[in-house]
Amino acid sequence: MTRTNSTEISEFYLLGFGVQNEIQYVLFIVFLVIYLTSVVGNAGLILLINTDARLQIPMYFFLQHLAFVDICYTSAITPKMLQSFLVEDKSISFGGCAVQLFIYVVFATTDCYILAAMAVDRYVAICKPLRYPIIMSRRVCVQLAAGSYLMGSINSCVHTGFTFSLTFCKSNRINHFYCDFIPMMSLSCSNININILLTFIFVGFNLMFTVSVVIVSYAYIMATILKMSTAGRKKTFSTCTSHLTAVTIFYATLSYMYLEPHSDSSEENMKVVSVFYGIVIPMLNPLIYSLRNKEVKDVIKGRKIFRFNTH
Repeated sequence: MTRTNSTEISEFYLLGFGVQNEIQYVLFIVFLVIYLTSVVGNAGLILLINTDARLQIPMYFFLQHLAFVDICYTSAITPKMLQSFLVEDKSISFGGCAVQLFIYVVFATTDCYILAAMAVDRYVAICKPLRYPIIMSRRVCVQLAAGSYLMGSINSCVHTGFTFSLTFCKSNRINHFYCDFIPMMSLSCSNININILLTFIFVGFNLMFTVSVVIVSYAYIMATILKMSTAGRKKTFSTCTSHLTAVTIFYATLSYMYLEPHSDSSEENMKVVSVFYGIVIPMLNPLIYSLRNKEVKDVIKGRKIFRFNTH
C-alpha cells in the first residue's frame, strides 16, 4: 500500500443522479417509502423470530441476522442519499466518506456469507435430517454467523484502507450517490493497479466462494428431492424457495455491480443497479421470507387471530 496523505481533498461531492429538482422530490418520496418499508419490515421480522418459539431453529437464526445486516447496509447509504435530494450541498466529509464505505462493505459482504450459511442449513435439513439438530447446533450457527461478520470486516478493512491511502487530486466529485471504492479510484492520481487487483481478488473470492457453497448445497438438495415422491418433493422444495429467490436476486445484482468492465456508460448503469442492490433488495427480503414462507405466514396469521379474539 502506498503511504500517502490525502490533505489535497478534505471533502467529497456526491454527484448523485443528476436529475431536475422536480424529479428529485419524487425520488425522495419513493426512496423514503422504500427505506422505511425496509427498516420496518426487517425489524418486524427480527422481532417476530425472537418472540415466537416456533421460529427458534437455525434457519430463522440466520434469517434474523440477514434482516439485521440488510438494515445496516441500506442505512449506511440511504439517509445521505435522501438528504441530497433536499439540499443543495451534496458534500460529504473525507472521514464521513471513509466511515460510509467501511460500514457498507462490512455488511454487504456479510450478507453474502449469511446467505451461504443459510444454503448449508437447507442442505443439512434436507439431506441429513436425522443429524440436523447435531450438525446445526447453536454453537455451529453462532460460529457461522461470527465468521460471516469477520469476513465482512476483513474485506471492508482492505478496501477502505487501500482506497483512502490513495491521493485524490484530480477531482473531489464522486460520480455516485454514495462513497464506493470503484468510482473513487477514478479520482486518484496515485497508481491504482494494486487497488484494481485487490478488487478482483477480494470481490472475486467472496463471490466465487459463497456462490460455490450455494450451488453445491442446492445440487445435493436437488439430488435428494428427486428421490422423493411427488408430494414429498413439493413440500420439501417449498422450504427452499424463499432462500433461492433471495440468493438469485442478490448475487445476480452484486456480480453485475463489481465484475462488469468499467466504462462511462457502466458508471450510470452502476447507479441504477446500486439502487436495486442497496435499497430495494433489503425491502424485498422480508417480503420474500414472509409471503413465500409457510411457517412465518402461520405465525403472522396466528397472531392476527389472537389479537382478533382478544378484542
